[in-house]
Amino acid sequence: MPHLRTTPRPRNLSVRRHLFSLSLLVAGCTVGVLTPAWGARVPTAAHQVRSVHTFPPLWDEPKHYEQLLHQQMRKVAATVRRGPFKANWHSLEAYHVPRWFRNAKFGIFIHWGVFSVPAFQNEWYSRNMYVKGSAAYEYQRAVYGSLAKFGYKNFIARFTMAKFNPRAWAALFKQAGARYVVPVAEHCDGFAEYNSKFTLWDAVRMGPKQDLVGELEKAVHADGMRFGVSSHRAEHWWWYHPGTKYDSDVNNPRYAGLYGPAEPMHLPGDHSHGEPNPNQLQDWLPPSKAFLQDWLARSTELVDEYHPDFLYFDWWINQPAFAPYLQRMAAYYYDVAAARHQGVVLTYKLQAFAAGTAVLDIERGKLDTLRLRPWESDTSVSLDSWGYVRNDKYRSARSLLTDLIDIVSKNGDMLLNIGPRANGTIPGKVRHILLQMGAWLKVNGAAIYGTRPWVLYGEGPTQAPAGRDNGQRYTPEDFRFTQKAGTLYALGMVRPRDGKALIETLYRATPYLPGPITSVTLLGDPNPIRWRQRRAGLSVTLPPTRGGMPYALKIHTRPAVAPTPHAQVFHAA
Repeated sequence: MPHLRTTPRPRNLSVRRHLFSLSLLVAGCTVGVLTPAWGARVPTAAHQVRSVHTFPPLWDEPKHYEQLLHQQMRKVAATVRRGPFKANWHSLEAYHVPRWFRNAKFGIFIHWGVFSVPAFQNEWYSRNMYVKGSAAYEYQRAVYGSLAKFGYKNFIARFTMAKFNPRAWAALFKQAGARYVVPVAEHCDGFAEYNSKFTLWDAVRMGPKQDLVGELEKAVHADGMRFGVSSHRAEHWWWYHPGTKYDSDVNNPRYAGLYGPAEPMHLPGDHSHGEPNPNQLQDWLPPSKAFLQDWLARSTELVDEYHPDFLYFDWWINQPAFAPYLQRMAAYYYDVAAARHQGVVLTYKLQAFAAGTAVLDIERGKLDTLRLRPWESDTSVSLDSWGYVRNDKYRSARSLLTDLIDIVSKNGDMLLNIGPRANGTIPGKVRHILLQMGAWLKVNGAAIYGTRPWVLYGEGPTQAPAGRDNGQRYTPEDFRFTQKAGTLYALGMVRPRDGKALIETLYRATPYLPGPITSVTLLGDPNPIRWRQRRAGLSVTLPPTRGGMPYALKIHTRPAVAPTPHAQVFHAA
């Protein structure tokens, strides 16, 4: 999740990369042997010690790394060769969004990781702490001292997750009304939260000493929810580059398994300051073939080990060099799922995938109108960060619910992120917000779960803003519509103080209904309410309430003798 907008002037080329290439020639490596571009050295007698249970270990990639990577590449190729999906956009267009996702509407995203130990500013701390002049850099030096001696690696031992209770987490998420759960499997910092054969820097060997992803997967499935994972590894290509500009532990080859490749963001001839335009990713230094193959190996490893129903990739996969690897990744994921008779969701941002080959995701934002293809919005309960930080500010349950309603009315799902502490506990304020949302969904879920968009997504003066937002201010005139099994739901975003609401779209003789309205009920209230379908619209008088939450009206109609051509509902599969 991008936060940083200023970086030091990058170097043109990686000196360590050239030294590494020279070391391979000296060691007698043949041309064409795949080797990591970020400095994985051929083991020598001086580097035979591999300590994965004490910290810090002498760095080396896992034993037989290249052999394991080649095996994974052959497995991917063979699976795609045999399966129904091939690694091209035309073949991938045969993908269909599974019904479970279309019905689920609401999921929980989890940003957990080593960055929750310093718990400062946001989850980009692992990078920002090496950016001279940044608040994170000054904080790191003031609290922990020299970056040459105490770097990001030193936080790993403090990332204990000692109070992590996956069953309690799953129970909370289910009570919140979530239908699927998606933890980060690997963030941009290069530390895997799962058991990986492609790195020694993971939560099984260090820190918590357990497979966090695997333990949560079991608990989530036991509670009847779907499970997914996210990967943010693409950005790791340039993540730690600021630390190469001065004396920091990023330059120590013992830790290259965590910090590498630490390449510049910019192209060699571009001496601009700051981050290149995130919408012009051709202006970024493209990753090497070795890095891309490692990315594909780690991504497909997640598919093999956890069989996720949902797979999320962060934004930098839009870098053009990723395109052929994305096609291979998608084909492999879909082919494995097809063999398992499993409906899966793969999300992307911006224009990384061809339309219809995966599910579009919009970060901290929404669409301003109804979209025929299913889509998703991911946002965070936190205003400042995706991971846990001290003294954070949080959104209200009400604002998150109105976002959910707006998104669902436009054919989308909402993935709501939380950030646990480094000890594995979920902040009390976050728990409270989730439980408030769950209580509302328990009453009004019929208007959300399993619904499809109506012919119109809604009415009212409030439109979705362009770009990112952290919640909108709605009015009593704002309504959103959903429908299911012949029933129309009108969701009021703000309950009027005088209890009087008017839905103009549902006026008498409207062409958008198959006939006149026969009943209107308020979800969660067994008592009848006063309503009348007039020329000006459907007028409703609601009972008084102290709550400020949105509300849902259930509306039935009597079919006309001959349906009007406009009286249609949205019947996408």
